[in-house]
Amino acid sequence: MQAQQKERIVEIPQEKTMYRILLIIGFVHLLNDSIQAVVPAMFPVLEQSMGLTFTQLGLIAFALNATSSLIQPVIGLYTDKKPSPYALPIGLCFTFFGVLGLAFAPSFWFVILSVTFIGLGSATFHPEGSRVAYMAAGKRRGFAQSIYQVGGNAGQALAPLITALILVPFGQFGAIWFTIVAALAVGLLVYIARWYSEQVKLKPLQPKKKIAASTNNKLKHRNVILFAISLLIFLVFARSWFHAGITNFYAFYLIEQFGLSISQAQVYIFIFLAAGALGTFAGGPLADRFGKRNMIMLSMLGSAPLALILPHVGPLLTYPLLAIIGFIILSSFSVSVVYAQELVPGKIGMVSGLIVGLAFGMGAIGSVALGWFADLFGLTNTMLFAVSLPLIGILTMFLPSDQKLKELNEQS
Repeated sequence: MQAQQKERIVEIPQEKTMYRILLIIGFVHLLNDSIQAVVPAMFPVLEQSMGLTFTQLGLIAFALNATSSLIQPVIGLYTDKKPSPYALPIGLCFTFFGVLGLAFAPSFWFVILSVTFIGLGSATFHPEGSRVAYMAAGKRRGFAQSIYQVGGNAGQALAPLITALILVPFGQFGAIWFTIVAALAVGLLVYIARWYSEQVKLKPLQPKKKIAASTNNKLKHRNVILFAISLLIFLVFARSWFHAGITNFYAFYLIEQFGLSISQAQVYIFIFLAAGALGTFAGGPLADRFGKRNMIMLSMLGSAPLALILPHVGPLLTYPLLAIIGFIILSSFSVSVVYAQELVPGKIGMVSGLIVGLAFGMGAIGSVALGWFADLFGLTNTMLFAVSLPLIGILTMFLPSDQKLKELNEQS
């Protein structure tokens, strides 16, 4: 009887979808990314309180992105080799002290140090949070990643509200309220870390190889995987450039074209981000049913014609158009992560860091290039370039199909 009971317990992390864990890690993702959204939301406040230049604001954004995004694959690679459940709450402790420093920062360099701490906490959380979602998914990996990723997208969508409701009335010190958010996240992650530790004891994270492959087959498979992961990163990179173009520059385009106020323009960005969060949630279950590669292709090519007409419509039609574009193009956000995880099994943290961290971080750096492009060629030409980026989705046809992915896993 005890042996049978133990056997049933071991099967749970492999077969059963742990909805409680998924909801908690998704909620913590929302908390983490809403804290991260505080930094760019504070730019107008810091510019006034400290007299910072646009170059200094750009350096603050770079410090945040360099730590929160670009080092994620390194952290993921380490935790793939050595699972570290309690890295989750420890990382958010860095975030806590970063937010505290941001609220009291007396100088530009103190702000840089504070956002670096926030970035380190975020870089630790994302690959390990994605691993928790993978472990809790059971057979519903697309659905699980959707719950996890929609929390992050929802947190990012809160940036316009954070600016209007907290930072404008309270100024720089208003960031102090987010220490409560960070503390709540730490508490929830302690619970997650205990569950994570139990799963590590119950089953190995590395999948067992099923079929011995010849040297030539191994080399062939390695080349296919290397090409596919490189192409996937490029596709996510292009999608992130488009995302950065809308979230960072489209508001200025609306102000220039239609004479809107800053507050009115922010409503459009909020609609895009909120619809994107819904699309992120819907994309996973759809990918479970219709295939991951199909969803990645549909998300980019389906949004491309709508994006191309976006600069040519009036302010009223822009509302529903932005909502539809946001929903479609971000429907592949979580799907891209699951596709990469199945492309490189056993490297959950590293590939999650590559897709969510490195590729998205490079997209943020791409926004600097878009800003340079806008200064050089004008805002209108910049938007015309940005809305053409989803056309790159045609390259998705060169990705291995879901069936091919399964065959690669069986033969590796």
